[in-house]
Amino acid sequence: MFGMIPFDRSDNNVFDTFDSFARDFFRRSNTDLPAFRTDIRDTGDGYLLEAELPGFNKEDITLDLKDGILTITAAHSETSEKKGDDGSYIRRERRYGSFQRSFDVTGIDESAITAAYQNGVLALTLPKAKPTEPESKKIIIQ
Repeated sequence: MFGMIPFDRSDNNVFDTFDSFARDFFRRSNTDLPAFRTDIRDTGDGYLLEAELPGFNKEDITLDLKDGILTITAAHSETSEKKGDDGSYIRRERRYGSFQRSFDVTGIDESAITAAYQNGVLALTLPKAKPTEPESKKIIIQ
């Protein structure tokens, strides 16, 4: 029951040793950081989602829409090599990075979503779906 308290406590219970170790270990990593920053604004008839993806090319970014979930994925790989006169490496560096975030887009007209990428910012226009009026139907009594 005490493990459900949503804040750190300082009692040293022998049963919480592993939990404390795991919590402290992962706190030092970047797991709490979002994959990339996003801003979402309500524009009245829709939403404007702006995702900051500096250093990525347009070709590095994929947008996937499935079952009301919009997933933005940005993957980048870079290789840099410098060889000496004899062909041996003086320096060889590789960088790989991949970020992904998903958004619930229920209530959005999925067929009208547009995207643009400029200066490291991906801008998605997400128009709100038009509310559908229930259709009234008369039934003839026989």
